[in-house]
Amino acid sequence: MMDRHGVPAHPNNFIIWYAFVADRDPELTKAINGVLRAGQKFSDDVCADLYERFFGTSQHEAELRAVGQRIENAVAQVLAYLSTANQGAAQYGEALVSFSGELNRDPAPNDLGDLIRGILDETKSMIEVNRQLEERLENSSGEIARLREDLDQLKREATTDALTGLANRKLFDVALREAALEGEEDRSFLSLLMIDIDFFKQFNDSHGHMLGDQVLKLVARTIQDSVKGKDTAARYGGEEFAVILPGTRLIEAIAVADTIRRNVASRKVLNRRTNQVLGQVTLSIGVAEYEFGESLGAFVHRADEALYMAKREGRNRVISQTELRGTQALDFEP
Repeated sequence: MMDRHGVPAHPNNFIIWYAFVADRDPELTKAINGVLRAGQKFSDDVCADLYERFFGTSQHEAELRAVGQRIENAVAQVLAYLSTANQGAAQYGEALVSFSGELNRDPAPNDLGDLIRGILDETKSMIEVNRQLEERLENSSGEIARLREDLDQLKREATTDALTGLANRKLFDVALREAALEGEEDRSFLSLLMIDIDFFKQFNDSHGHMLGDQVLKLVARTIQDSVKGKDTAARYGGEEFAVILPGTRLIEAIAVADTIRRNVASRKVLNRRTNQVLGQVTLSIGVAEYEFGESLGAFVHRADEALYMAKREGRNRVISQTELRGTQALDFEP
């Protein structure tokens, strides 16, 4: 099958297609079938996107483990420094006890001088131990701070789409699950927008991937500017986006969706190098409201069905789940 569709013989691609043929992940199956229906080629970029979306956690996990190990090593080093300092303090304490005992015996003047010189030497040694400890702890503190920054960066990278800066599919799944649980507990509303860029494949084919990436960034920025608070804007995959709206009723979510649609449609795509206006970008958006007790898969599917209906109805529009009732769900062919 890989040969039939011109998929490069790469280890990551074998992972993708083995899982596809084995039907291990419904979302992966849906994504690959979408590419097949669209007649899109399985280029290196397409394959890399599929791998990152469905199997890309292993690299991040390895990096997280590496940073975690470095943090453990740094902490172990700090404990070793403290142990050395404690030994020095114990020795100094024993020297003071010995000095006090000798003083109680009323030593001769010559012996007293030797005792004082001895305790001064011990004091100097203790001061040096404390100085070294302070220096080492300062260095270790800086190293741990740097490692913490690395860890935070890795966490951001693991949950952020590199191109658009929005939450990636992994974070979307986590955020949706948490929002649904919170909604169940509080009996609060939860709505979902599924967003797709109209005719994006044609735009990419006509103007190239670089300008296509700029369109994705433009849409992502507009979506991000239109949400707030606990809302989560995510790149769902390819040219599809999603917005999770906790505490938001269906009618309010429709208004948010239409604001996003109008804001994107009001902008023109410009080739800055040539100042050529390349046209208008429009969005089709499906809106659904969570029903307590339903599966998240059914919730997402309902929003998806509304999105596909928006496509069938002519694009550049918002369709909610209420408009699905009484209609037969059909697959959308781009």
